[in-house]
This record gives sequence, C-alpha cells and structure tokens, in this order.
Amino acid sequence: MLEGLMIGLETAFSVKNILMVIGGCLIGTFIGMLPGLGPMSIIAIMIPVAISIGDASAALILLAGVYYGAIFGGSTSSILINAPGVASTVATSFDGYPLARQGKAGKALTVAAISSFIGGTVGAILLMIFAPALASVALLFHSAEYFALMVVGLSAIAAFAGSGQIGKAILMTVLGLMLATVGEGALFNMPRFTMGLMDLQSGLGFITLAMAMFALPEAIYLVLDPSRSNTESGNNEIKDLRITKAEARSIAPVVGRQSIQGFLIGVLPGAGATIASFLGYAVERNIASKEDQEQFGKGSLKGLAAPESANNAACTGSFVPLLTLGIPGSGTTAILLGALIALNVSPGPRLMIDEPQIFWAVIISMYLGNLILLVLNLPLIPYIAKILAVPRTFLIPFILFFTLMGAYIGQNNATELLILVGLGVCATILRFADYPLAPLLIGFILGPMLENNFSRSMQLYDGVSFIYERPMTMGLLIFAAILILLPSYRARRARLRAEGVADGD
Repeated sequence: MLEGLMIGLETAFSVKNILMVIGGCLIGTFIGMLPGLGPMSIIAIMIPVAISIGDASAALILLAGVYYGAIFGGSTSSILINAPGVASTVATSFDGYPLARQGKAGKALTVAAISSFIGGTVGAILLMIFAPALASVALLFHSAEYFALMVVGLSAIAAFAGSGQIGKAILMTVLGLMLATVGEGALFNMPRFTMGLMDLQSGLGFITLAMAMFALPEAIYLVLDPSRSNTESGNNEIKDLRITKAEARSIAPVVGRQSIQGFLIGVLPGAGATIASFLGYAVERNIASKEDQEQFGKGSLKGLAAPESANNAACTGSFVPLLTLGIPGSGTTAILLGALIALNVSPGPRLMIDEPQIFWAVIISMYLGNLILLVLNLPLIPYIAKILAVPRTFLIPFILFFTLMGAYIGQNNATELLILVGLGVCATILRFADYPLAPLLIGFILGPMLENNFSRSMQLYDGVSFIYERPMTMGLLIFAAILILLPSYRARRARLRAEGVADGD
C-alpha cells in the first residue's frame, strides 16, 4: 500500500493533474449550484473531453472532481431557494432553507461547506485504508439485502413527521411509491399508469417532482404572503457568517458519525448518496434530545450538517465498488464506469495491482479536491448568500426560471412543465393542509429500487422466504421497524410522563 501511495502522490501532484482537479472542482461546483443540472448530465457531456486528454489518470481525476464538486456545490440552491436539483441534497433543504429564511444563509452555507469537506476527507481516508476489505463486504449484499436496505431508507419517514403526523407521513410515502410506478417497469417492458400518454412512458422525472414539491410552492408562498420574504430573511441583511465554538462543538459529533455512516452506505452498490443523506438525517433526529428534535425542520444546524456530511462521504465511498469490483454504485458512477472502459481501463480487483497509478492517484486527488473545494467556496459564501437580498419582485421570477429550466432540461420534454405546474399546485395545497412533503419524495426515489429488488428476490426464492432465510435481510428489516416505532414510543413515553406530572400537581 505504501508503494502504491508513493506512486499515487507522484501522479496526483503533477502539474497536469493538479489542474485537472481544480478544473473538475470548479465545473462541478458551478453545475451543482444550478437546479436541474446534476453531475450525471455534466459527466456524460465531458466524457469526450476526458477521452481526448489521452491520459487515463488525468481523465478520471477530472471526472471525479466534477462528481464530488457537484455534490459539494449542490447544497447552495437547496439552502438559498429551496430548489434541490440533485437527489442527494433534498435533505439539505429541510433545515438549510429555514436557516436562510431566518437571515442565517451565510452560516448555513458555512456549515454545509465545512461538513461537506470533513465528510469527503473522512471518506477519502477510509477509502484508502479499507477499500479492498469493504469490496468483499459489498459482495455479501444481494437483492434481498438491497430490498431491506430500501425499507430502511423508507423508515426515515419517521424523522420527517412532526408530533401526531406519522399517519400523514405514511400516506405521503405511499403516494410517492405510487408515483414511482408510472412508466415502464425495469422487469416488465409494459407501460403502467401512463393514461395513454407517450410522454409518461419513461415515468416522472425526479427533477420535476423535486421542483414541484419544494421550489414551486415556495414561489407561490412568496406571492401569497409578500411579508414572508422580508420578515423571515432578517430584512434582507446577510449576517452570522461564522460558526461559534458552541455550535461547532454541537455539530462535531454529528459530522463524525455521519461521515463514517455515509461512507459505509456509499460502498454498497445501488445505495448511494441519496439514501446516505436521508438516513443520516433520520438517525440524527432520532438520537437527538427532545429539545434538539423540535428544532429539526425549523433551522437546526445538526439537521443541516448530517446530510451534508453523509452525502459527500457516500460520494467518495461509491468509488469502492467502482474501482475494486467494476460495479457502479449509482447512476453517476455507471457513467464513470463507461468512461473507464472507453479509456481502456478495466476496473476490478486487479486494478490496484496492474495500474496503481490510476487507483491511488484518484484517491490522493480526492484529498486535494476537498481542500480546493473548501478554499474555493468559503470566501464566496458572503457573495453567494446575497442572492437572498434580491428584492421579492426579482426573486420570484428567478426561482420560477430555474424551476422551469431544471424540469425541462431534466427530461428535455415540454410536457414536464405541465406536470410540474400540476404537481406544484397539489404540493402547495398539501402544505396548507400540513402534510409533510419529504416522505413523498423519499418514496418516489426509493420506489423503483424497492420494487426491482423485491421482484428479483421473489423470483429467486419463489416467495417471501428470503426474509427469514437470510439473517442480514431480517436484521435490516428489524432495524427499519425500530426506526419507525422509536419516535412513536418516545412521544407516548413523554405524554405519559407529562400526564403523571399533571396528576401529581
């Protein structure tokens, strides 16, 4: 390993590769800030550029820089305008946007940047040390375990339900699962619930649904309540750019825990940064004290730090199955796998031995890339945060423009704009009725993976016997049940305690 590290250092710190890291980080950060333009789109566009470089190490370093740069920068639109253009930054908006409305946009961006940096750096260290061992662990996961893992992801709904809202959260999750079934299934090439419309053959787009659930209702809210944009954003004054020592101490354990947990989830092929961010948020909310729990969803720094640490660590962890097994862990790493093959590189167990300069150079470049991202983003935070100082008459068209553009670019289909408006109006009504929207999006994101893995498991075991025949599957399902029941148990215990105190008085 030491010999490989020396080769990686020599390769990564060449002038050419340093420029590749900087260029990839810049491009990725800029693309991540724009709703609708995720890392998958820009990496696909840049594959011809990477191939033209000729050097496989430099090409992969460039594309990897774009990938984690986009995840790093994706929190900006989620925090400032409640428009998560990438699935892995949806959870960031739950507390990031409320902080921005309270006039703490600068602080929110600072916490997001530092959490992302630590998550990515911890992920790179763990990748260097444990990559070969974790690759063998990832092979233990089959369809049954992935089905159970998706159920664990869905159990995060309990973290997004307020007191007495668990029923509403389950209802919204079911609605999200139903929306995920629109279009052709992965196992059966038959259109479902398309109402005869060819434009729905490929299903609803994630970007369209995310914008409809968060960005469009926010623009409608600003129109309906003109005082909202001024009173809740601290009179357009950008302040509190720094984190106090007390705040740093409170989020440090969260960042540490979620960096490790996010990396481990990212290692599993098919899991990725989205599940890592949702689970990170859910776990931290469930283990928080009652006082801290009440702040989640209203502007909690812990609620912001958890998904940001987890998704960046998972982004790094997704390179474990890609480089050591040749298995893509997400849609983005699937495109990276295609780029590797186009560059005549064969990812797999022999990559570390046959071409150590590629394997170790990518890992070393991640250290460098995370440092570059932090240096690039921190000085720009006061200027980025001033987006909220834009008058409401300009801010609303700005949000609407990026919402519509993101939905159209995501599917390149004008019908998406009609779907966006229809779903956006429905989402606004649901918000007025006090229904949590996050569970709907969780159900929609995890629905296809849940269905596909459940169907494959049913075929392999000729029924549901895989649930009790595979101990790891049973263990994950029990963990999911605990995540769902724990908040209800805590609420009931607190209610009984309050009634006991009242009787005592």
